[in-house]
Amino acid sequence: MRTTRSPLFVTTLVAGSFFMENLDGTIIATALPQMARSLHVSAVRLNIGMTAYLITLAVFIPISGWVADRFGSRSVFASAIAIFTIASVLCGASHTLTQFTFMRILQGIGGAMMVPVGRLIVLRSTAKENLTQAILYITWPGLTALVVGPPLGGFITTFASWHWIFFLNLPLGIIALILTMAWVPNFRTDELHAFDWLTFIWAGIASTCAVYAMEKLGGDGAHWQSSVILFAFSALSAIFAIVCAYRRPATSLIDLESLKLKSYSLSIFGASGFRISVAVLPFLLPLMFQIAFGMNAFISGLYLLALFAGDLSMKSFVIRILRRFGFRRILIVNGVITAGSIALCATLSPSTHPVIIVAILAFHGACRSLEFTCMTTLAYTEIPPERMSRANGFLSAVMQLSMGMGVAVGAVTLRLVAHAHGHSAALPQLRDFHLAIFLISLLSLAPVFDSLGLDPSAGAVASGHRHSELQADHV
Repeated sequence: MRTTRSPLFVTTLVAGSFFMENLDGTIIATALPQMARSLHVSAVRLNIGMTAYLITLAVFIPISGWVADRFGSRSVFASAIAIFTIASVLCGASHTLTQFTFMRILQGIGGAMMVPVGRLIVLRSTAKENLTQAILYITWPGLTALVVGPPLGGFITTFASWHWIFFLNLPLGIIALILTMAWVPNFRTDELHAFDWLTFIWAGIASTCAVYAMEKLGGDGAHWQSSVILFAFSALSAIFAIVCAYRRPATSLIDLESLKLKSYSLSIFGASGFRISVAVLPFLLPLMFQIAFGMNAFISGLYLLALFAGDLSMKSFVIRILRRFGFRRILIVNGVITAGSIALCATLSPSTHPVIIVAILAFHGACRSLEFTCMTTLAYTEIPPERMSRANGFLSAVMQLSMGMGVAVGAVTLRLVAHAHGHSAALPQLRDFHLAIFLISLLSLAPVFDSLGLDPSAGAVASGHRHSELQADHV
């Protein structure tokens, strides 16, 4: 017999599933050489497994809301966990690159349903005034996975084998599946509508071309002309998807109505630049530590744990800071501070004391955690319940695309900087890393400029920002 649990139990369960899914997307980065030898291919060719996973997520995430409304949130979430877990085991048991790629696609289908539907469950079971705390619980495990993944993957690969990276998901998945059936209500809407196939197809093509073009450009950059063609075709497909969405705005996968809200559109447009920059730094810093500083892979990965410490330290302060300053002021002021913390990473050198390196990374981790939580929470503060599944599905797809492109953007930026300095990108120098990181810090300012048009009272029901302070902001 299923027992109803408090929203905190459900939120913790969803946060755990987020961590498992995000970890799986980053943990194999340091295991690629060993996996390539085991599967008898080059490490470059093995990158297709990562690309296939990202493309599958980008294509199937937008339909998650419609599927959850039709079949029930618990049914879809439980099925997604089961698919993801089974695919993880099959990934670990793969003997060829083809087998591994197909299993990563299957794993991506599970992940595409697991993350957005899990967030939808939390949004529907949480009152607006408790939204900040709920988003905080499910946001920082995802950020943590970006940091913990590479060193954990290196540890498992060094002391065991790459297969255990995937096999470890089996006990985690079984526990999550049991708790889902026990705790999560099977919510579904009474109003069902036909599936928006045209928008799905065109948006899927646009997402696939964009992700593949960025991966191809970030992988070798030798055939940049094909990447340009793919980008152009992606833009054209996106235009067709928008046209289809405008023809049926009430049922489209693209939530045009929610985009009219500044609190939501900020998380689609300005926040995407921030998400890309957040995903770039865990890629560039280990490379800089290894290539320019001479550290080994494990030590360079351990330094990134300072980001996790910063994320965790901010967890207990977010609600109080929001209550005092409100969303708009935090997104602007903390956004500038966060960009500055990224720029500080461009001052690091082999002679920098380890304590200073750790302090800068921890400071950045705390700032990015606050900014990320505020942007994600604000997006849902004005969304009515009847549009929550569509708004969540569209935002989840945009979030996945922007985070997934982080590594490719970092690789392309580093390559362009190296060429600008007149040498090969195969052996980047310290000044290349410094300039690339500085450019990424400028990209992270996107939500700052977008927030200038935000009303000071935006999201007050979730932040608890007092009315007297809101009036003071207008003065």
